Amino acid sequence: MNISGRKAVVLGGTSGIGLATVQALEHAGAHVVAVSRSEKNRLEAAKTVGDGVSFRGADVLDRKALEALFLDEAPFDILVSAATGGARAAGPFLEMDLDAFQASFRKLWGYTNSVRLAARHMAEDGAIVLVSGYPARKPSLGAAAISTVGNAVEGFARAIAVELAPRRINVVSPGIIDTPMHTTPAEVRNQLLEAATKRMPISRLGQADEIARAILFLIESDFTTGATLDVDGGARLA
Repeated sequence: MNISGRKAVVLGGTSGIGLATVQALEHAGAHVVAVSRSEKNRLEAAKTVGDGVSFRGADVLDRKALEALFLDEAPFDILVSAATGGARAAGPFLEMDLDAFQASFRKLWGYTNSVRLAARHMAEDGAIVLVSGYPARKPSLGAAAISTVGNAVEGFARAIAVELAPRRINVVSPGIIDTPMHTTPAEVRNQLLEAATKRMPISRLGQADEIARAILFLIESDFTTGATLDVDGGARLA
């Protein structure tokens, strides 16, 4: 796919990986609709992009709002979802609040809502990219919920790839990325992230723009569907 001149909708497109993807798509010549439930994030993100980007408000868990959004923006060629759906539970599974574990699947429900409601409004050669994470393939203590949801996201893309064809759907699986999701105090955050990355083959934090470039690769690669692309610094190998 030649991205130039195409129309893209990016859910969760006002911070972190989503915003980096919006910027990369605009740079590649796309008209981009960046969607976020946070008005504050939309206002801040608008300062970092050009005239090729417009902003809309919607929550990926609100099906009526999503359906209205996609109908209003139709037709479009590209759908990217980096929306988290909300907080994800962490900690020992045997001590975990099961409601919190279940709530972690809001990310998956956001993705299923988005793909189901968007596909009918997309071009036949359209491309969809979702975001998982390396714990799906490299689980660790305390990450049972995150790992399980990531596996579900990747399995969902494989399960529906044939049904969506000729539209394509793929997943990018990031490692530990330097994004606003890490909200702990700077000193503590830096210590935790340094400890988490030092044993990886590429022992540093990933950057949001590195994941955005992988997302653009999956959009452009017409011979790729139902796949998961690891961009994790080798985290799954450590």
